[in-house]
Amino acid sequence: MRKLFGLAITFALGLVIILALNNTVNFPAFGEVNLSERISGAYLSEDNVEEVGSANLVTSIVIGFRTFDTLGEVTVLFISSLGVAFILGRKKQKRMNLNFKPNFMLRVGSNILLAIILVTSFYIILHGHLSPGGGFPGGAMIASSVLLLYLADDRFRSNIKGFKLLEGFAGSLFVIIGLLGLVFATAFFANYLPTGTIGNFLSAGIIPIIYVLIGLKVGSEIAGIIDNFLTEEERA
Repeated sequence: MRKLFGLAITFALGLVIILALNNTVNFPAFGEVNLSERISGAYLSEDNVEEVGSANLVTSIVIGFRTFDTLGEVTVLFISSLGVAFILGRKKQKRMNLNFKPNFMLRVGSNILLAIILVTSFYIILHGHLSPGGGFPGGAMIASSVLLLYLADDRFRSNIKGFKLLEGFAGSLFVIIGLLGLVFATAFFANYLPTGTIGNFLSAGIIPIIYVLIGLKVGSEIAGIIDNFLTEEERA
């Protein structure tokens, strides 16, 4: 009875939120946002958005004008991953034995779901400059596929060395792209590549490249954390 009551309350609150948003002038229907009418203020003007080349206003701010802050956020995740590795990491590790054994259907279904997760994550990463998404949610989805394989295949053991190499490569290239902004432009992480036409897939200059690197870095770091939590010391 308590669960049914909670479910009814959840649906009621969801209905109230949807009706409230539909009756709000500042919440237009999907696909009906006029970019020129929605931009205001001196910090984010229409000229600035055209300079960045991103159709996603959030991306224009986070990656176009505040990329150094994004580098700090990635660094925080790296420090968290490093802390987990120091606490739980061991020289000799093996996959933790779980209390259940996945059956054949679970293994086959997980492989199908794995492909869907990876394709969706790549879509979110590559279209972060056009629609909501980007490197952080896409990278988290990549890491979720690793967790899925851990739970669905008792023979799976992620190659943590490969994730470390991928994380280091993506992070180093991320910083190098920022330094190239000092060479080819006037500021660190300046967008020195052609931005193209807003709304096109090949647009926004260095922003799609940065999102790909963030996605790989975030995915590899979270995958490393999962690996440390789901492994144990190998006994001699």
